[in-house]
Amino acid sequence: MRVAREVAGRSGKGVSVISGLPLAPAELEALASRLKRLCGAGGAVKDGTIEIQGDHRDRLVAELKSLGYDAKRSGG
Repeated sequence: MRVAREVAGRSGKGVSVISGLPLAPAELEALASRLKRLCGAGGAVKDGTIEIQGDHRDRLVAELKSLGYDAKRSGG
């Protein structure tokens, strides 16, 4: 599972993208809601990935690891 930052196609505004989650769509929505509350930011579930507005990679990786996922930070 990777946590990366993307700005492409978003007018320069970055989002943290979590990919590689082996979850059903309903579980993805529940996890996305939890992570959005943690970061105090908006976000969405798109094509099996979770997008959180802003650069919250470190916080997201720490939370995912505490939930038992093997999360890694990706990108610079």
